Amino acid sequence: MSAASSQSSPLYATYARAELAFERGEGVWLETTSGERFLDLMGGIAVNAFGHAHPYLVEALKRQAEKLWHVSNIFEIPGQVELGRRLCEATFADRVFFTNSGGEAMECAIKTVRRYHHAKGQPQRNRIITFEGAFHGRTLATIAAGGQAKYLEGFAPKVEGFDQIAFADRDALKAAIGPETAGILVEPIQGEGGIRPVPHEFLRFIRELCDEHGLLMVLDEIQCGMGRTGRLFAHEWAGVTPDVMAIAKAIGGGFPLGACLATREASEAMAVGSHGSTYGGNPLAMAVGNAVLDLVLEDGFLTEVSRKGLLLKQKLARLVDAYPDQLKDVRGEGLMLGLVCAGAPAEMVARLRKHGVLTVGAGHNVVRVLPALIISEAEMDEGVNRIEAALRAAGKSAAA
Repeated sequence: MSAASSQSSPLYATYARAELAFERGEGVWLETTSGERFLDLMGGIAVNAFGHAHPYLVEALKRQAEKLWHVSNIFEIPGQVELGRRLCEATFADRVFFTNSGGEAMECAIKTVRRYHHAKGQPQRNRIITFEGAFHGRTLATIAAGGQAKYLEGFAPKVEGFDQIAFADRDALKAAIGPETAGILVEPIQGEGGIRPVPHEFLRFIRELCDEHGLLMVLDEIQCGMGRTGRLFAHEWAGVTPDVMAIAKAIGGGFPLGACLATREASEAMAVGSHGSTYGGNPLAMAVGNAVLDLVLEDGFLTEVSRKGLLLKQKLARLVDAYPDQLKDVRGEGLMLGLVCAGAPAEMVARLRKHGVLTVGAGHNVVRVLPALIISEAEMDEGVNRIEAALRAAGKSAAA
């Protein structure tokens, strides 16, 4: 959105919007109101796991929309019980609380941790250790947990209860644990932080420390979960089991949906009245969430995501080798990949957009590649070819 249009807009000026308005989408393709077609390699920032207008998800939403949209959590909602049961069967969890977003899921996770220790007669244990580069949402508590100055500016006082340490630093983590520590919160792969995978051995180290000190291990799998890495959840690659986990984004396939998952022990103190949501777990969201889970849990689906992720990573690695003045590395797991750039990511994102490819920046030098999990090999090739065309054009421009 230009400066002039943002001045006349009725909307908060909180987004630096690109001057593109999309009218329709199908699979990994988006079409603007003026008829331009773009290859979507950002998927609404890891949300549209099955692309745009997937017929199975559309049908699930339409079928439910013709019956019931909203009642209230005062009443039983059968779709919640069904999706909750299925998530528990597929994961470590025994209990689920449904939300509308990742930020809300994280708020529930934070409250679950504090309430757990309160019920044990240790209300002083209310601090959570987090890591540099983290992003956990935009609420007052989650920006405090993320600890990034650019998100905290202007929103003082900072919510208390979070102690941030260096990324994957064993000594710093051990030193940070004290009598007030309640849990350790980590993203198995940092998304907004620049597609930074936490080493598997470090995740296992966190689990050991939590067991040793009576802490809860909390995972934020909002961006890296729901099949994105080739496993249902990214922590499975490390062989660890958390106590609490926040999920969102892909679980709704584009429909607003999040959830907080927890073990029975961790969630036991979250009794009647301790938490709530007006829209969380509404019938529409539950219909779509169950349909998404149908697709994700199909035999061979996650294996195929892993295979395609490795193939795409190899193709992008060849571009890194061919254009070392513009690209420095490619990292990530499955179809959660990041191109490490020589310059600011915004410049690369803009260049790729001119060549009909949609991506999104992260950290100070990373462009995220987060396509729909159903992307075909031909579509991956098309994407790589367009990325290379943008790199080639930028190289020629720089030489001139």
